[in-house]
Amino acid sequence: MRFKRILLKLSGESLMGKQGYGIDPERLSDYAAQIKEIHDMGVQIGIVIGGGNIFRGLSGSQKGFDRVKGDQMGMCATVINSLALSSALGAIGVKNKVMTAIRMEPIGEFYNKWKAIEALQAGYVCIFSAGTGNPYFTTDTGSSLRGIEIEADVMLKGTRVDGVYTADPEKDPTAKKFKDISYKEVLDRGLRVMDLTAICMCQDNHLPIYVFNMDEKGNLKKVMDGEEIGTLVHP
Repeated sequence: MRFKRILLKLSGESLMGKQGYGIDPERLSDYAAQIKEIHDMGVQIGIVIGGGNIFRGLSGSQKGFDRVKGDQMGMCATVINSLALSSALGAIGVKNKVMTAIRMEPIGEFYNKWKAIEALQAGYVCIFSAGTGNPYFTTDTGSSLRGIEIEADVMLKGTRVDGVYTADPEKDPTAKKFKDISYKEVLDRGLRVMDLTAICMCQDNHLPIYVFNMDEKGNLKKVMDGEEIGTLVHP
């Protein structure tokens, strides 16, 4: 296996699938199947999933919501997505735990680094929800934090784009894809891989990021098998 322990960052927007809002059961099932495939290989898996398919705090604040309350609503959206993914994984026999950054038992177990690592070592998929538990921090930053805390080998950022490009490939057909790129170049070029706080955290703590298209079935296993289908962001 290419990596033994990973932090998988999933996009909330991707969960919408072909719908304009909410959770597409088919996309959710596809994600669960891909996760099971590498779980069965013995990979230790931590997951952070965004909430943009339900509510995004920053866009809410632009429409008149108080920023703190908007971010708290976004945290709740990530919990809903985490519970959905947990249910989908459980339905196909993958044991898992939802851990929350804010106390809300019995919905999820309150996050603790040592309990998370213990669960990963015991073969559980750990789904980390509610971001960092603080406003003004995105789920990108939450992913960086959790990846660093659980001592992951890599953060796998599963998106609908197959890597990092010189520009947005959905808007600019001349955009060129990077096979690999340094954190510094990402920051210097202003590329929107993740938010700046998340990139800086990964840089400071030497956590590599691999960006790939999670929406194509089988791609997660291809990454674990070492196929170069995305972009590696590294020191």
